[in-house]
Amino acid sequence: MVKKILRFLHKEIPGIHEAAYLLGFFAICSQLLALVRDKLLAFTFGASSSLDLYYAAFRIPDFLFVTIGSLVSLSVVIPFLVSEYQKGTDKAREFIDTIFTFFLLAIIIVSAVAYVIAPYCIGKMFPGFDVVAQDTVVSVMRILLLSPILLGISNLFGSLTQSKNRFFVYSISPLLYNFGIIIGIIFFFPRMGLPGLALGVVLGAFLHLIVQIPTVIHLNLLPRITFKPKFQHVKEVTLLSFPRTLTLSMSHIAIFFIVSLASYMVAGSISIFSLAFNLQSVPLSVFAVSYSMAVFPVLSKLFASQEKEKFRNQFILSAQHILFWVVPSSVLFIVLRAHIVRIVFGAGQFDWSATRLTAATLALFAVSIVLQSLTLLFVRGLYAMGSTGKPFYITMVSGGVMVFLSYILVQIFDTFPFFRYFIESLLKIPDIPGTSVVMLALGFTMGTFLEGVWIWWLFAKSWKGITTPILRSFFRMFSASVIMGFVTFLSLRFFDQLFSLETFLGVFLQAVLSALCGVIVGIGILKLLQSSELADITQVLHHKFWKTNVISPDSELT
Repeated sequence: MVKKILRFLHKEIPGIHEAAYLLGFFAICSQLLALVRDKLLAFTFGASSSLDLYYAAFRIPDFLFVTIGSLVSLSVVIPFLVSEYQKGTDKAREFIDTIFTFFLLAIIIVSAVAYVIAPYCIGKMFPGFDVVAQDTVVSVMRILLLSPILLGISNLFGSLTQSKNRFFVYSISPLLYNFGIIIGIIFFFPRMGLPGLALGVVLGAFLHLIVQIPTVIHLNLLPRITFKPKFQHVKEVTLLSFPRTLTLSMSHIAIFFIVSLASYMVAGSISIFSLAFNLQSVPLSVFAVSYSMAVFPVLSKLFASQEKEKFRNQFILSAQHILFWVVPSSVLFIVLRAHIVRIVFGAGQFDWSATRLTAATLALFAVSIVLQSLTLLFVRGLYAMGSTGKPFYITMVSGGVMVFLSYILVQIFDTFPFFRYFIESLLKIPDIPGTSVVMLALGFTMGTFLEGVWIWWLFAKSWKGITTPILRSFFRMFSASVIMGFVTFLSLRFFDQLFSLETFLGVFLQAVLSALCGVIVGIGILKLLQSSELADITQVLHHKFWKTNVISPDSELT
């Protein structure tokens, strides 16, 4: 039994679509656990100041992970590994050990510095919190600083396993991460308070790491600390990852400032923003991240071997498949926003006002899901080409615009009653407090539009003719999705007469059956339009990607 499990974990997935849908399947499982996690948080705390403090404490550890952790990310490590393996296994081993040693030293030093200076920084970062709240954020954040160390090492292990097309074990890691957080909510928090939640996060990060170790050992890729690092490797990786690190930093700094703005608003505003943001991230994680991660190693190899036509065709196909999923997802999120929030969060301390406000915030986030998804793919396409500097400048400008617009929109919202009434009426939230938070989501969406269009334009400059097939696919999916959304809306009206909206089961059945009616009609429209994406996906599912043959790792290391 154990051998079968290990063979399953070590299995190679050679096809891009198979790998993408495998990653997507486990991403769905992970996101379901993430929704359980958020539901438990919402049930326990509601949209409250306590949950605000918990989310605020995450900002610095998350920032450290995406910046220092980018040194060992998939998009940085894989191109180097491909190059080093061409020189021989010993060269690849030397590279792995050097990068592991350098990363471990860097993340420990930076985390230690953050631990020491936390009391002096939190007050400036979240000026809307009082002294007691700031002290709580410091204590929780110090525990959370263990997570970027564990997740960073796990990130390196994931890069190593994915370089060999071993996607199973990496796909399982986020499941265990969320499982650890759920344990923290259920068992640690009642005994320890908010620090118990932080310990749950650390437990999840440890599980995220530990599950990957058997496969890394099996592939003979387990990193070792070396006292003779090759600083040339460190220099090359740092120079490549530095623009990417700055790019990720700009995105997180923008979110950081937006959360900081929310600290001035009524209690629960950070919670509303964070919960809605997590919900809109579900289709991103399931579809866009899965596809962009699966295709990146292939794009890197195609570009390195100068197979430009194959690179172009593979990129277009990946964009079309992402659009196939995220366009209807964004439409369903907008139409079913209240039902989704009620199903996921609407219980315990999470009252009806918080539900409506979160639903309105989710609707504004959902408008940008398509461009967020394509941006992930375009950026990885640029990284595969070795272009890391230009995405940074785009993200820096768009992040600045995002923060600026969020601030200005909040000021306009609070100053001009007509504008406030228009937005509240449009989103159906005119009679509840704390509606200013929706302006933060609107500012985020507008900044995302700027970033997505700009990066698309930049990538299209290098690949003539790439925009037309992607736009053609988008308009095909958008047309079918609009009809799907309209049918879903009409179905809501119909099932409203059959199910009571006072119960969880009634809300769930109304949403699911309405969405099912819309999806069936949408698929019918795509068949009439002879959608190539629908045919490709049907073929992949018939191929039974979970039954692909296991390839011996020894044959790949020679």
